[in-house]
Amino acid sequence: MNKRPIGIDLFAGAGGMSLGFEQAGFDVVAAVEIDPVHCAVHEFNFPETAIIPKSVVGLSAVEIRERAGIGNRRVDCVFGGPPCQGFSLIGHRAFDDPRNALVMEFVRLVAELDARTFVFENVKGLTVGKHKKFLEELACEFESHGYEVNFKNKKGTVLNASNFDVPQHRERLILIGAKKGENLPHYPGAVTTAADGKKPIEGLPLGPTVEEAIGDLPDVDQFPSLLSGDTVNSVKFGALSSYGKKMRCLENNSWHFGYQRLWQPNKLTSSARTEHTEISRKRFAATEPGSVEPISRFYKLAANGLSNTLRAGTDGSRGAFTSPRPVHYKYPRCISVREMARLHGYPDWFRFHVTKWHGARQIGNSVPPPLARAVATAVIDALGVTPTQPDYAIELGRRSLLEMDLTAAAKKFGVPPIPSRRDRKSGAKKRKQEEIEETLIAKRTAYG
Repeated sequence: MNKRPIGIDLFAGAGGMSLGFEQAGFDVVAAVEIDPVHCAVHEFNFPETAIIPKSVVGLSAVEIRERAGIGNRRVDCVFGGPPCQGFSLIGHRAFDDPRNALVMEFVRLVAELDARTFVFENVKGLTVGKHKKFLEELACEFESHGYEVNFKNKKGTVLNASNFDVPQHRERLILIGAKKGENLPHYPGAVTTAADGKKPIEGLPLGPTVEEAIGDLPDVDQFPSLLSGDTVNSVKFGALSSYGKKMRCLENNSWHFGYQRLWQPNKLTSSARTEHTEISRKRFAATEPGSVEPISRFYKLAANGLSNTLRAGTDGSRGAFTSPRPVHYKYPRCISVREMARLHGYPDWFRFHVTKWHGARQIGNSVPPPLARAVATAVIDALGVTPTQPDYAIELGRRSLLEMDLTAAAKKFGVPPIPSRRDRKSGAKKRKQEEIEETLIAKRTAYG
């Protein structure tokens, strides 16, 4: 019998929380995700995890157990970040709002799986204003199902990834709970102070800077093949910082308590180029690091600072709008998906969809793995489990999983494709960069 504790990831996405929990010592036996493109990427990186490509609505604990092949084994933790609105109207419960139905499904599955613990992750905004009522009701729902919630001052605890060895300011609400009778996990303490000096924590070492995170990566603009692909073989990387060594898995503890992956470290992956016009490049070059370029409103990274919060944009059903990627601190271009991944705490063996839109969305939607690992480690401590190193390595999945569009991924997993406006041709003529520039400048002049 495997002695590693069992975890189940709901709303799994590409697998940021899955990776963090695995690195803490969990076996993530099942991942539930409705988007088949994310399912394909998750399967590539976690080939031994059962992928359940469907909504949590109506999904039973019995089916999860069957697909995961765990029988009646005890589930140690269920974790995930269900989308929710958090609105609470006067005289009405927030959970009566149908927009919060997925949160209720999360509570239901935690209870049906009889999980020893749970971790609920969401946006910081749920801790302020009228949303506080939502959190109080959520805690009551868990308690009515036999769970105790670590609920400080009637609000959840917000953790900033920059305090957990991540070169990015990213705040996430974390609720931790345990079945009554189990030890209630405590929240993890910070391990680093933000390298840009914002909200310093006395006694802690500085976390990694942007330059320490991505400075060793070769400039993607030097590789013509990255205009049509996302991978280059046999590239030369620059001098590595301590953080870079972790991302390259060159230090003894780089794998933590996760499974080693059989990968090709001489490859530069997830690095498709973006073609910028000379107009854009001149504007990016003229922008001071750590400030916003005034026309595009893109943030330019500072070498000794941290990344701003990396965002996902909208999915295909809501127009497939891309959230702007920051501008590189050294080169006059937006950062690549691999550079985003470094700023998020993903090691280089972890791969994303080959397109920039899907790849950036998968990162922006995810919890930074080091932050997830810190939370998962606190859960393991409460469970009384001593984490163990796996005794074998895992072969990554087929590359074709990273290349599937929505239609191909849906066919592979036997599910209907999610409606996507991105797949539809509008018939509109694509404007030239010069025309876009003129429109933006005119608007800013008109409105001051």
